[in-house]
Parts: sequence; C-alpha cells; structure tokens
Amino acid sequence: MKQIPFVLFSFLFYYCQEVSAQIEDKVYKDHIQSVRLFPMGPLTGSQLDAPVVSVLGGKKLVLLFDDLAYDPEMYSATLIHCDSDWKQSALKNNDFLVPFNEFNIQDYDYSINTRIPYIHYRFEIPQVTKSGNYVVKVYRRRDASDVILTKRFMIYEDLLTVGAAVVPPTQTANRRGVQQVNTVVNYSKVEVINPETQIKVVVRQNQRWDNAKFLTKPTFMNQSSKILRYEDFDGGNSFDASNEFRFIDLRFMRASGQNIASMRVEEDVVFGESLLNQPRTNEVYSQYLDLNGQYIVDNNDRPGGDPELESQYVYMTFNVGVDQSSEPIYLLGSLTNWGKSPEARMAWDEKDKIYRTSMLLKQGWYDYQIGIMKNGTIETNLFEGSHFETENEYEVFVYLRALGSRYDQLVGYVLLQPNRRRL
Repeated sequence: MKQIPFVLFSFLFYYCQEVSAQIEDKVYKDHIQSVRLFPMGPLTGSQLDAPVVSVLGGKKLVLLFDDLAYDPEMYSATLIHCDSDWKQSALKNNDFLVPFNEFNIQDYDYSINTRIPYIHYRFEIPQVTKSGNYVVKVYRRRDASDVILTKRFMIYEDLLTVGAAVVPPTQTANRRGVQQVNTVVNYSKVEVINPETQIKVVVRQNQRWDNAKFLTKPTFMNQSSKILRYEDFDGGNSFDASNEFRFIDLRFMRASGQNIASMRVEEDVVFGESLLNQPRTNEVYSQYLDLNGQYIVDNNDRPGGDPELESQYVYMTFNVGVDQSSEPIYLLGSLTNWGKSPEARMAWDEKDKIYRTSMLLKQGWYDYQIGIMKNGTIETNLFEGSHFETENEYEVFVYLRALGSRYDQLVGYVLLQPNRRRL
C-alpha cells in the first residue's frame, strides 16, 4: 500500500481545516464591520428577522456589510449547501443553483460625511432550488481562499406539519428559570421508513447556534398515526430563560442615549462609554422591550437620511462592575457573534477595578448580556439571573433525509414568539 506524501497529507489536512472553519458565522478581516443577513423588508425592524425564507420565493435575503478600508474591492460570493449538522453536503453546485455559483458583489456606496469613512456593500442572495442549510461565503478578487466573511441562512419547504410551544420545564427544580420547547411532528405527507434516523429536530433560542439543541431521538413515536413528540424529561429541550437583554442606544452622536455614560466627538473618530453594568442576579424580574440579543443600524442625528450610509462608527467601551474572576468574562450578543469575536472577551482594568472591552459599532441600538466562560460555554446566570417570564424567541427546524438522498431537506419551520415584546 502506497503512503500519502507528507506534503500532500499536510495540504489536505489544512484544506479540510479551512473548509470546516468556513461553515459558520464569522468575519475574517478586521476592516469588515456590521455584517447582517436578513429578509428584505420596508421597515428598520426587518434587520431583526432571522435569515430564514421559503424555497418557493417571495421574500429575498439581503447581505449587508461595511468595508472600513475605504478602497473599492472586487468581492465575490458563493453559496455552500450544508446538512443539518452544518457540514458541507454532497450536493454539487448545479443541484441547488440554476446559474453558475460565483456572483460579483457590484452594489456598493460610499459613506456620507462620516468621521471614519467606509464603503457599504449590498448583496441579494440568489434563488436556490433545494431546501436546507446554506452558508454564503464572500471572498476577494475571485480568490476563494481569501475569505472576508461567512454567514449562515436557511431555506425551508412545508412538507411536514410541525407544532411547538414554550412550556414550564418538567424538571421542577428549575421551573422558575428555565423554558422548555416541546415539539410535535406529523410526517404523514411524506414517505418515511425509519423516522428515528431520517428526521432530525433542531431548536435554537434568539437566533443563536452556540447553545442550539439538536434533538435526534423522539420521546414518543406513533407510526400508525405518523406522529413524533419531542418532550424530554431530562432537560434536553430546555433553555435557560435568562433575563431581558441590556442595551445601549447609539442613535445619537452629540447627545447621550440610554445607558450611555459619555460621548466624545473628535475630528476623526467618536468615542462612547457605557454606564457601569452591575450584576442582576438578585434583582426581581423587570419587563421591558428589547431586541432579543440582536442589533439594528439606525440614526436619529439625520432624520430622513440613509442610516446605512450616514451613520457614524463609534469606538464604544463597555464597563462591567464585578470583582476580578478566575474565569473569563464575556460580552454576549449578536454584536460579538455571541461571544466568538476577539472583542467579546473583557479585560480586567487594575486601576479602576472593573472589566472593560472596546469595539467599533455603527450607530444604532445594541442588545447584550454579560457571561462567564465555563467548560467551553458562556453562562449568563451569575450576572443576569434567569426568569421564566423572560421574553425569548425560539425557532424549530425539522430536517428529513429521504431514502437515497444526498442531503438533508429542511421540511418544517416554526417561529415561536410567546408574549412578543420587541421594539
């Protein structure tokens, strides 16, 4: 048996690592900011909607991002089809796309009278012919290895009947701080031989993938009526309810919005600083509107203008007033890719005895929470508390691997917004 040359083996190893790293939400270049992917809509609130649309068309998805390098680049985009576990599927490009799978991003505009200049790019996701998980990969100068960002989205088709509800958890010890999502799937409309292996259910909270629940085994199955129930008694489909998100209002540049301690406008940059964030563990639940961890780009300084082109970038510092911890402290939310961006980890300030982190943020409204890293996951209960009454958004995705198929279809989708209280 011939051995693979070491050089070839190394190339294959690092190539596989690179491909694996691209199947997630990630920004690879520091000068790329404010990456968002959402269904197109007439209102500012469309930015908050999850990037999930029907395969039949109707709503289109749009990708927005800014390039602070302020030098027009030739950016291209390609789509990657993935299975339910976000590994690249066996489909070829022409299996899910009619045109060639490389698109030039030609829609861009320059910022208007901003202290930090940027170029704002816009790309409409092309129509696909297959349902499932997708990643849009954007790269420079048609060099697919020079990646600047990757962003996930989902395309569904209504083949199964899916019902879901947020209920008190079956584990009585956590009833006041946990929310359980029960799901029922009726697969009578499709041919399924082995539902336990062919059907998979994924539940996520507030558009997060870091704590999503991958349910592969139903707790109840009736093959005569073709019903599957996912109602775990061991917490497998339960989430920490946490608390309503903290927020900062950056829509004003020359005045301090809510939860902003100070704004300082310099000739070439704007500096902002948050009020001191204190732990809320022992506080009673307080109801107020939030964005469930997301953010919107908006500008109240120039009414009637285009906030995508006229909003300033603010070098924002977040302050947290807790004792120094042996565990890392993180800023959690869509603004830090749920703790994965380098700026998410907060640093201890020995002089002021507080934790701090700073990052560039485009004018708008930003939600966030404070968490601590434990065993590879970020837990927020020590800082935020957890209350069953908290308003969270849940999504249920149902995947089907048909007999002889080479990919996972997304055959059912449910959006749960119980007690919806969103800005």
